[in-house]
Amino acid sequence: MPHARLLVDLPDGPWIADISREFPDAGFRVLTAVPGEGAGFALVRITARDVDEVLARMREHGTLASVSVMAADGDVATVRIETDAPLLLLAARRSGLPIEMPLDVEAGVAQVEVTGEHGRVAALGRQLDELGLTFDVERVRQRVDPRRLLTDRQRELLFAAVDLGYYDVPRRATLTEVADHVGIAKSTCSELLQRVERAVVHEFVDGLPRRLDSGDDAETGSRNDSASEEAPPTESDATASATRNPVTTDT
Repeated sequence: MPHARLLVDLPDGPWIADISREFPDAGFRVLTAVPGEGAGFALVRITARDVDEVLARMREHGTLASVSVMAADGDVATVRIETDAPLLLLAARRSGLPIEMPLDVEAGVAQVEVTGEHGRVAALGRQLDELGLTFDVERVRQRVDPRRLLTDRQRELLFAAVDLGYYDVPRRATLTEVADHVGIAKSTCSELLQRVERAVVHEFVDGLPRRLDSGDDAETGSRNDSASEEAPPTESDATASATRNPVTTDT
């Protein structure tokens, strides 16, 4: 399933846009956020050289109904806030695609990460656009869970093949050497690795667009035509990466 990271340029007005621009060296991490009826509630961790000054400016901001300090230690403070303009939460609710937490904001730019069907990601892009939020798609990945894809035997064989250098370019081990290492016949080894590769590659391409061009950028909501795209991995790269990393496989 596609996992996207968007860099959203927040408009002037919401507190987190204004305050983060006023204090560009400060970091704002939204730990949790819940939309309400016309408002939103969030737990935010603030890191700044002068946290007290940041908190004072937050209390003065018109879009914040309340600011409660939950914990403070040196240059870090965790606060509970209620805001009247949760634009990102509104876009997420309208698109049916929740924004993953934590969410980082620095100097008026929010790093938004979402996971969902390609159409949902596109819907989020349209909602952000309608709310006047400009954004760039920093990256799109395909999330793969190898525990669901591979059996224990397949996973053990694949790790052995990777460790021996079977998937290196050029290869450092032959199929016969991999088979001998794990104690199975060469034909069995070949069949098992083919099944592994098929499972991972099919999972990887499921839901991805057939063409990586400007039209696909528009569908995912990119507003940066010049943004570079990462090249899709080879079959061997996709197989090794999906198994080593239980969360994501880079495109």
